Amino acid sequence: MNPVKHVAIIMDGNGRWGIRHKNSRNAGHRAGLNTVESIINECISANIEYLTLYTFSTDNWKRPKGEISFLFKLLEKFLTTKINDLNKKNIKLKFIGEINKLPTKLKKLIKKTEAKTSKNQFLQVNVALNYGSKNELIHSIKTIYKKKIKLNKANIDKNLFTNNIQDPDILIRTGNTQRLSNFMLWQLAYTEIYFEKKLWPDFKISDFKKILNKFKSVKRNYGSI
Repeated sequence: MNPVKHVAIIMDGNGRWGIRHKNSRNAGHRAGLNTVESIINECISANIEYLTLYTFSTDNWKRPKGEISFLFKLLEKFLTTKINDLNKKNIKLKFIGEINKLPTKLKKLIKKTEAKTSKNQFLQVNVALNYGSKNELIHSIKTIYKKKIKLNKANIDKNLFTNNIQDPDILIRTGNTQRLSNFMLWQLAYTEIYFEKKLWPDFKISDFKKILNKFKSVKRNYGSI
């Protein structure tokens, strides 16, 4: 029985769900937050240590400005209204990505949230925001050369945004799309990947549990027999 310590999720399908149900992509993003809260609570119940959510990629800047603005305001509202609840549940929030390029108000709120939850230990939720795996790898290698240390696997690991975070055991991508979309390319080398047809707002706790149960019986060889 494989223990599940780290689950990563590409939360795909919010926009399509919104158009289908409300004729608004933004409505889908709002609905997707309900799924986020449900999955966080289930991770607590399942004693999962890390949950990484692909929230906004470096390629998402290509989207309409109005949608980007809505996404950031939605995140700001979530952090403002839910921070005390997350803190009571002993949840630590960490943001990974090129945070320095985000709007000033959001950056300040991120720093405040990370500081307030920094000592929590039950579940760490990693929010991949303005994140791109290729940029992350370039950043790591540049840092290695700046530090004048040896370029090897261990040092690349230590200088990624995910430093000190165990690689994911499971990656789930909703939305009936089968690609990684520049997400954690280095960290997913031996991760079990599950592609889910349902759009993110339709993804239920029962779907999540089925994937966890499937993983527990997988034989993980890591290159051996």
